[in-house]
Amino acid sequence: MSFSVAVAGASGYAGGELLRLLAGHPDFEVRTVTAHSTAGQRLIDAQPHLRSLAHLTLVDTTPETLAGHDVVFLALPHGASGALTAHLSADTLVVDCGADHRLESESDWAAFYGGDYFGAWTYGVPELPVVGGTQRSRLAGSRRVAAPGCNASTVALALAPGIRAGVIEPEDLAAVLAVGPSGAGKSLTLPNLASEILGSANPYAVGGVHRHIPEIQQSLRWAGASNPTISFTPVIVPMSRGILCTATARLVPGTSGAAVRAAWEATYADEPFVHVLPEGRFPRTGDVLGANTALIGLAVDEAVGRVVTITAVDNLTKGTAGAAIQSANLALGLPETTGLSTNGVAP
Repeated sequence: MSFSVAVAGASGYAGGELLRLLAGHPDFEVRTVTAHSTAGQRLIDAQPHLRSLAHLTLVDTTPETLAGHDVVFLALPHGASGALTAHLSADTLVVDCGADHRLESESDWAAFYGGDYFGAWTYGVPELPVVGGTQRSRLAGSRRVAAPGCNASTVALALAPGIRAGVIEPEDLAAVLAVGPSGAGKSLTLPNLASEILGSANPYAVGGVHRHIPEIQQSLRWAGASNPTISFTPVIVPMSRGILCTATARLVPGTSGAAVRAAWEATYADEPFVHVLPEGRFPRTGDVLGANTALIGLAVDEAVGRVVTITAVDNLTKGTAGAAIQSANLALGLPETTGLSTNGVAP
């Protein structure tokens, strides 16, 4: 069966990655692509790498242009998708790649985003360990899915196995992420200009103000932490795409290194897209370029009693578009891996 698809925000980085993956999906047919300032242009002019979709023209993003499709993917700025979704049919599968429907707490939304609160949808990280199973079971049959924030899902996947297994403390968590500037979108802002980031590593949103913090805490509560606390610091580095997350946590007293590794390996043993590397091995961002995979390296720092996880993802693929399509597959009853690859691009 073929499902008709519309992609809103098709001229941006997330929209372009969605289209790259959808172009190879055997069950999805992209019929409509929308944009704002570039409406009226050919898609190929905005996304010259998408040669197989050269027949498409960007149109205005309105409820009318998105109506009538089986699946709608929204790759819009924060605050833009919430106003649209109320006008879409309840029978349509809508996957929002923005933040508008990620948070269950309206107070968290007000504190970190502000503006209208549009309610929480089913969170689109299938392999996220939660009490009693994984997030996958909540996605089956859903018609409203919130794709994750790329930094937030990376940190959650890195730490949630230890929370659920009870081998790490949920307080005093810390994560420092090296991230590519594509996660900030195509907008021309001074900190993301090439002359500002080439040859430099630039921290931002330092001191507990990053918008992904409540999303991380929400995921860790689902894993069993009653009041998780985390220090989260992202650093822009000169690579166009990718996240390398170093996340650490205090060991529960008396926990062995073997028990730590067993917790992560048991959690992800059967996952097609999240892989725990052998002892002593740690991933690089280049290992996941263009792939829907999260690779996790794991160690115990005995001197300070902390678990150290190193996680690599492609922020545009597994971090955003790949997670969205993986979740859509589950919601529609398709094989979860359809249209998605574990193979990256190297060098």
